[in-house]
Amino acid sequence: MEEEKPWALLSAAGEQDYLEALTDIMKKHFQIICYRDFLQNPQLHGPKIQAILVWGACPAAKPSMLSLLPSLKVVANGGVGIDHLDVPYINSLGVKVTNTPGVVSDATADISMGLLLASARKIVEGHQIAVDPKTTHIPQWLMGVEVTGSTLGIIGMGHIGFKIAQRSKGFDMKILYYNRNRRSVEDEQAVGASYCQNMDDLLKESDFVMLVVNLTPETTGLIGHRELSLMKPTATLVNVSRGLVVDQDALVKALQSGTIRAAALDVTHPEPLPRNHPLLGLSNVLITPHIGTNTYATTRRMVQRMVENAVAAVKGLPIPNEVKLK
Repeated sequence: MEEEKPWALLSAAGEQDYLEALTDIMKKHFQIICYRDFLQNPQLHGPKIQAILVWGACPAAKPSMLSLLPSLKVVANGGVGIDHLDVPYINSLGVKVTNTPGVVSDATADISMGLLLASARKIVEGHQIAVDPKTTHIPQWLMGVEVTGSTLGIIGMGHIGFKIAQRSKGFDMKILYYNRNRRSVEDEQAVGASYCQNMDDLLKESDFVMLVVNLTPETTGLIGHRELSLMKPTATLVNVSRGLVVDQDALVKALQSGTIRAAALDVTHPEPLPRNHPLLGLSNVLITPHIGTNTYATTRRMVQRMVENAVAAVKGLPIPNEVKLK
């Protein structure tokens, strides 16, 4: 029975506890070979592999590796973003590319609101004071900004953006959004969101600007000097998309000069930032290490969907989440 299962290449099963615990899902459908074992004898293992299960952008689906996999049928990505994959090139080899939209939306929306709240109410600074051995009294100067009733501008109103809007409604926030395509009237009414025909208007009016776009050539550097200068000096930028969506040099200057109040980032470029990067030394920046989907339940659902996509591709069945270029 084991011999009948197709072979799949995985980056690091067994190296990280959480991923090792999830290999049971993969092993129900595939014989798994780790990337480090594959590299020891690619001529032996390469012809057997029909699927690459990509997690955390690893293993990197580069031409040099793909050329060693003549039987490959699918590169199945765990996560929504596929900016680390050369989809046209992979497709040119007759290989499908898949991702896992939908299942990541709730966890990413949760971390988005967590970043917004933590930055607005100085939660991290408060914790540091509370646990500092030198603290002898509770400071009254640690003042944040109001979230309830403020204006949230969401740039990118897809699955995740809409989930963020749902959560924001509970804080009685005024919700603006900018998107390639306007949502339906029903969707707008469900969360009380107003569509902005141009991004500049959203930037000028928002107290919090939330970036929830995919990284594409069009969104690379979407927020730069000009866009930051349009924001209120009391505004906060929250980024849960990709680091390259923001010009980080421009962001550093905006934060240092008071052009905007603060930034809360789950993504940077690169990840992690060099330890001497100026963003790391600013008191008005909150950074988390790209943990938007990092819950046990969401991770398990991502792996399950990744495997379902891979199985369908290997068997020649309709693929639930194939990435198709527009």
